Amino acid sequence: MIHLQSVSKSFKNKPAVQNLNLEIREGEILGLLGANGAGKSTTINMLLGFLNPDSGTIEINKIDTSKNSHETRKLIGYIPENVNLYPYLSGIENLDYFCRLSGLKYSKTELKDYLTTCGLEQNAHAQKVSGYSKGMRQKVGIAIAYAKKAKVYLLDEPASGLDPLASNELSNLLKKLASDGATILMASHDIFRVREVCNRIGILKNGVLVKELNSKDVSAHELETLYLQFMQN
Repeated sequence: MIHLQSVSKSFKNKPAVQNLNLEIREGEILGLLGANGAGKSTTINMLLGFLNPDSGTIEINKIDTSKNSHETRKLIGYIPENVNLYPYLSGIENLDYFCRLSGLKYSKTELKDYLTTCGLEQNAHAQKVSGYSKGMRQKVGIAIAYAKKAKVYLLDEPASGLDPLASNELSNLLKKLASDGATILMASHDIFRVREVCNRIGILKNGVLVKELNSKDVSAHELETLYLQFMQN
């Protein structure tokens, strides 16, 4: 479903992504680990069609993101690290608004179900977002992506601001989406969450994919040790 072949991207002659090759199949969750500046967000922005690669090709469902980003974005649910919502609207009003932008119309009950499934307390549904914590805003952002019923989910530090319970709920939701056939790419610093959620893990350093492995082949402690070795060398 997601295919990157020999993808490179630079900014002011400084490489951000270098010769990146990735294949993520339907029903699979791939976690990208890396420090700030490793190229994780640049990769996601190229998948979204906000950036074009300098070289190489990026395809989602066999559609080139550089040539037809309007079509590929229809397939994508995107969860950024910092979710931008309208502060003067409530959580449920924000969800309804963004769903309608995508051509989706849900009943109030359905909207509430999406918010509850994504971990937002029912008493917060009708509260204005201006009074939300970062974690609460993140849950609304997750609900917006979930309600889109996307084929592909791109997540950039999705657990940022979430407490351990909400983070675990997110993990379970991602596993459910994958079991239903969604393709998921999650960029994160959280070694243990990536190990728990993802089928495969890639480690990015200075825009280079230095290691790729199956989650089942490594413990969380072993992954942490491996990650630190790459980051320190």
